[in-house]
Amino acid sequence: MVTVSGHAYPWDVLGDADFVARVADHGVPTVTLAAAYHSARAATPLHPAHQIVDATCAALYRPVRDEVWQGRRLRPAAPQWMDASDPYGQAAAELKAAGLSVAAWVVLTHNTRLGTAFPELTVVNCFGERYPYALCPAQEEVRDFAATLAAEAIRDAPVDVVSLEACGQLGLAHLGHHEKSDGAWTPEAARLLSVCCCGICTGGWRERGLDPAAVVKALRTAVTGEAHGTPAPLDADVEALILATRHASADKLRAQVLAAVRGVAPTAPVTLHAGPDPWATGPSPGITAQALTEVDALLVPAWPTATTTADTVTRAANLGLPVDAYVTVLPPADESDVLPHVRRLVEAGAQRLSLYHLGLAPRWKQRLFAEICRAVAA
Repeated sequence: MVTVSGHAYPWDVLGDADFVARVADHGVPTVTLAAAYHSARAATPLHPAHQIVDATCAALYRPVRDEVWQGRRLRPAAPQWMDASDPYGQAAAELKAAGLSVAAWVVLTHNTRLGTAFPELTVVNCFGERYPYALCPAQEEVRDFAATLAAEAIRDAPVDVVSLEACGQLGLAHLGHHEKSDGAWTPEAARLLSVCCCGICTGGWRERGLDPAAVVKALRTAVTGEAHGTPAPLDADVEALILATRHASADKLRAQVLAAVRGVAPTAPVTLHAGPDPWATGPSPGITAQALTEVDALLVPAWPTATTTADTVTRAANLGLPVDAYVTVLPPADESDVLPHVRRLVEAGAQRLSLYHLGLAPRWKQRLFAEICRAVAA
């Protein structure tokens, strides 16, 4: 049987007396609710009190307790754009009272406010350019922050499942403010520009027998070659060691986060946002071998309605864990493509569907949630 959840933000729930009933009418049994989330300018077309929420920075949608965060450089912001003292806790309680399950949606290393304040803790490419939105998981301070954030996000609050996003390294791609980089690089150049060259990561290369200066030079040459149509690929053995270094950092991050999560919610299953491409960076970084032994399910990005997305789901399903396909009813998905797409994903091995997004979708797209639920129940 295919299970279904729908994503939402606390501001979608609070102050909208119709939200819970609308979700229940769709037949969506679980709401994946943001407990710690990055900055966003979010539409709320069905909310009776507002049309837009401008979440200006990454925030913890729980009380930010001084006794936990005092003395730390990396400290989450409280959501000043909300009146509630515990937005996630209050919204989750409303959902639970209505008989819905709640998955806590926790975003870990995506934080532009902290990356801007402490650039030395961010991902840096082979040209020395920092990605301020991307806290590097090779940094011990970043791992400590992420683990504490995850624990605080779910402490003493309703949670049936924990959904971990950005539990690994972010890379070049970022849907940032007035982004002007789409299509500027080949896929190979984008992959190379997503290799972190910070001091900790290059130290990991050195421990594996590589010369960091030579690797950085080779990366730059390869990126430039892609731009000019004169490819200069890296040695395959060097690439393997670079990837091993990245995966080792991701494994350290995830282990620390999972220990923190299970310390406060020991029975809650954990879903990891991840992709079967080992080189993937971003909200769904590449799955590592160790991850397959530590989490309960994989949430795989499946927004493109092209048939190739089903292949991605199949690759993930073949790894042995339940696969949750992340589907959107919003652009770029065309409404007429959504149901055929969902059916392909289920046939490809998806045992779960995560629907994006209960609060962002206007009324004329809300029907798609119910249609998807009926389709997978048939």
